[in-house]
Parts: sequence; C-alpha cells; structure tokens
Amino acid sequence: MFENLSERLGGVFDRLTKQGALSEADVVAALREVRTALLEADVSLPVARDFIRRVQDRATGAAVTKSVTPGQMVVKFVHDELVRVLQGEGPVDALKIDNPPATILMVGLQGSGKTTTTAKLAKRLKERNGKRVLMASLDTNRPAAMEQLAILGTQIGVDTLPIVKGETAVQIARRAKTQAAMGGYDVLFLDTAGRLHIDEVLMDEVQAVRDLAQPRETLLVVDGLTGQDAVNVAREFDGKVGITGVVLTRMDGDGRGGAALSMRAVTGKPIRFVGLGEKMDALDTFDAERVAGRILGMGDIVALVQKAQETFEAEQAERMARRFAKGLFNMNDLKMQLDQMLKMGGMQGLMGMLPGMGKMQKAAAEAGIDDRMLRRQIALINSMTKKERANPDLLQASRKKRIAAGAGLDVADLNRLLKQHRQMADMMKRMGKGGAMKQALRSMMGKGGLPDPSKMTPEQLQEAARGMQQGLGGMPQPGMPRGMTLPAGLSGLMKKK
Repeated sequence: MFENLSERLGGVFDRLTKQGALSEADVVAALREVRTALLEADVSLPVARDFIRRVQDRATGAAVTKSVTPGQMVVKFVHDELVRVLQGEGPVDALKIDNPPATILMVGLQGSGKTTTTAKLAKRLKERNGKRVLMASLDTNRPAAMEQLAILGTQIGVDTLPIVKGETAVQIARRAKTQAAMGGYDVLFLDTAGRLHIDEVLMDEVQAVRDLAQPRETLLVVDGLTGQDAVNVAREFDGKVGITGVVLTRMDGDGRGGAALSMRAVTGKPIRFVGLGEKMDALDTFDAERVAGRILGMGDIVALVQKAQETFEAEQAERMARRFAKGLFNMNDLKMQLDQMLKMGGMQGLMGMLPGMGKMQKAAAEAGIDDRMLRRQIALINSMTKKERANPDLLQASRKKRIAAGAGLDVADLNRLLKQHRQMADMMKRMGKGGAMKQALRSMMGKGGLPDPSKMTPEQLQEAARGMQQGLGGMPQPGMPRGMTLPAGLSGLMKKK
C-alpha cells in the first residue's frame, strides 16, 4: 500500500535532511515535488492543494529554516498533516456493537469485495471480541452470492441465515432480524446486493433494507484500485443511504493509495478497515498515525507487536530462550523462525513494519529475497532427516545432492542455507553467553506474555520491537541505522546476490 508514494516522498526527504540549512525556496521546491507525488498517487487535486498549503504555512517560517534539523522538521510537518488528512478532526470510534443484536449493513458496488469483507469482519468480531455473529446475504441478483457467503461462514465457523429461494432482499432482512433476536446473536451482518454502477434500483433496495433493519453501522466497501472513483461512490452512497464508515479493499496491490488520502477529506466519513488480501485474516484496522508512518518509511511498530501477539506463544518463547541461552541452534530452530516470519507477514511485510527498512524492500525484492525464498529454505530443511536437522555437520556431499534434489533445488542453495545457519548459530552462542538472549525474549514477551499494544507507550513499543528482532535472532546489517537488526531469517540474505 502506498508503495510509489512512499518511494517518491522518501527521495524528496532524503535530499532535504542531507542539507545542513534550508532556505524558504528549498522548502517550496521540495513541497512542489510532494504535491506532484500526491497527484501521481491519485490524491484529488483540492486535497493535494490544501495539504501543501497547510504544510508550507508551517514549514517556511524562520523558526524552521534556522532550526538545528530543518529537514526533519519539514518531515514532521508532512507527517502531522498526513495524519490530519487520514484521520479527520477527531479519533474514529469503535464499531457500535454494544446493543445486541447490533445490525451492520454492508453496501457497495458489485466486485468491490463486500461478501469477502463481511466474512472477514465476522471472523474478527468472533475471535477478537468474542461475539456471536450471524451473516445473511441479501443479494438475489448475483448467481451463487448466497452460497458464497454460506461457504465462507463454514470456513470461519460463523453461522449464516438459511437460504430460502424466491424471497426479496427486504423479506430476507426481516427474517434475519428475527433469527438474530431469537437465536441470541450479538451481531448481524446484512450483505446487500451490488451493481456495476449506481442506479435507482440499487439505491431503492438499500434504502428499504436500511429502513427495516435500522443498522447500528452502515459500512461502504469500495475497491481501492478504482482511485478517485472510489471517492465519488462514497459520496453518492452517503447522500442516498447514509454511511458511517468505509472499508477499502485490495490495498495490498495498490501502488498509489490516493483514494485513502482523499476519502476522509472529501466525504467526512472515516476509513474503518483496509483489506490486504484474500485470506480471511487479511483485514487491518485503519490507523492514521500508523499509515502515515509507513508512508514516510517510519515503519509500523504497533502492527509488528500485534503480529507477534497473534503468532507467538509464551511457552514457545520460553523454550527458545532456554535453548538459545545454552548456545543451541539447529535446523529445527531455523525452520521455526522461518515459519514465524511467514506467519507475521512474510519478508516484505516484516521489512515494511520495521523503522528504516522501507527503503530496503525494493532492493530485497529485486535480489529475489522474498517469501518464495523462505519457502525454498523450509523445503530444504524438510528434506533432511531428523538427525541431520539436529546436527547439520553430519551432511556429506552425497546427502547434500539428495536433499537438494528432494526440494527441487541446487546444492548451491543448500550450501547457502548451511552457511546462514552457521552464522546464526555462532551469534546465538555469543548472545547466550552474555545473557543478551534472555533479555531480548524478556523485553519481547514480558512476564505474562505480550501486553496489549494499544496500551503501550511509544517507548515500550520500541523496546518490544527491539526484543522481537533480537528474539528472532538478529544481526547487524551494513547500511542500516545503528542498533537496527534484521530478524534471523533475514540475516545475511541482503548479501545474497
């Protein structure tokens, strides 16, 4: 998300921060480039103009151009303005699901991802909030739309309204309301029908369902790839139906992301969630501070901690700490760390969340350092016997050929993996002797497991992130900020090619 915008802004700010002093002309010229980058990212012209005007008013004063770090001050002003544009005037309230059965009406055009998003939200409320959820498809037009929601409900373990052929959308909504109340459900999702474009028939149907259901939330699902047209769709739906929030889908493949920057400013409606893939857990809460940080290459520590919270087990971390403190690190340990990296978002996902690592993502991708490489390394380890995984030094030339062939790779790939393992094992011994590994795991996990990231201070989040990097086994990389490391599975890979 925002890949091209982030890259363009990074180049502008690199030049700014390298200059010892800035004149007003320097700031104006840099902001002109920022404006071009925003427009190329599909941000609407009025929003881009207002954005630059506000930043320029703050950034061209004498207090800035004569400050010790004028370039960084300008970056801060851009960050603050990004947060303001993305968030609006006040914080976004949580979904109103406190009055069971709370109805959430899902609206949008056909192909925007309403049905998948409905299932993602239902899964999220069930697993994270402990809510009992019922889903109902009101789409009587699209073939197999109801069956699709039923299949997704089975996959995520959420109940769906039984399908009765021949009913209208209003009749289905009435039956869903009755079943939700009688069945003791906390939340009812109504997945409405979409069209290829906004028309009177669509709006009349959605309005009739809204009047009957009296939803606590009306969420508009729009495809982030449609750019400024997504903003127009949001404006139309809000005027005719009244929406309480927006969910942007397919933001994982969007190199521009301007719709997100324009949405709040143009419609006044908050972006609640962003869809980042087809998997049922590929849905993130939209947080303006974190998104602004990622756009400017500052990483997303909160997301990193949350990912660890979802994938790490306290007992597993304790076992890791005990083994690593003794200097033990075999192929099983390496495989566990590679699996952990994939669960936490893969190579690119992790690098995007680590401060200072955003600029290395493209170089890593061009060098072939991606999730496919991690999976190939896991395949090599899986081709080994239990004894070989426990003690890789047993491997002879003939066995190396068979292991590489079993994974469909070359012996050179296996030799690179073995070298990487030796480097990491040596590092684990050094960290184990000095007690650094125990300290890293302690700062990462805490006494009672990972704390709630939303209740942590920025300093605690930074400390937890450092603990995660070291707990996964990090080693310093050339060209990285002082004190910054990569997770173990990334160690040595930046020099691969």
